[in-house]
Amino acid sequence: MRHRKKGKKIGRTASHRKRTLQSLSNALIENKSITTTVAKAKALRPFVEPLITRAKEDTQHNRREVFRHLQSNDAIDELFGEVSERVGDRPGGYTRIIKLGQRSGDGAELALIELVDYNDVPPADTGQGGSGGTRRGSGKGRRTSTEEEADASSSGDSSDEESESVEEDEATAEEASADAEQGEAEEEEESEEDNT
Repeated sequence: MRHRKKGKKIGRTASHRKRTLQSLSNALIENKSITTTVAKAKALRPFVEPLITRAKEDTQHNRREVFRHLQSNDAIDELFGEVSERVGDRPGGYTRIIKLGQRSGDGAELALIELVDYNDVPPADTGQGGSGGTRRGSGKGRRTSTEEEADASSSGDSSDEESESVEEDEATAEEASADAEQGEAEEEEESEEDNT
């Protein structure tokens, strides 16, 4: 049993795990969001959030302590510069993990981990009730509201086109009926002339 054993091993030795979390942290600080597996994202969160907390107070000691974990001057400059200004009054919870589904190659669960203050748009419903599809993959799974809105707008565009084409058809039909009535009127006049 793993009672009182904090942290996730993510299938690596201690040195490999340290370097993996270091590189993921550097990428997250520089890019503000990265896509990785759910296990790595969950292991990265408790590694990087204390570093961001230290970056709020820009002292030589804090810079050295953070450098001990990141080993990148570029990441240190970014963290103590722009990132610390954005998260200045936030008491914690600097990252957000959004599950993205399975990777097509090996079926691993993917997740997007991002810095919260760099994405003002709240995440859409991630479908917490399951994968959202069907077991057989017929394509009739759940649809998000954005997909439905996109379909509605595209069908709205097509309905505009359809209404235009219907109007054109009605106009041509009216012209044809007007031509037919004119032709009948001419025939009646000719027949009257013939009778006289």
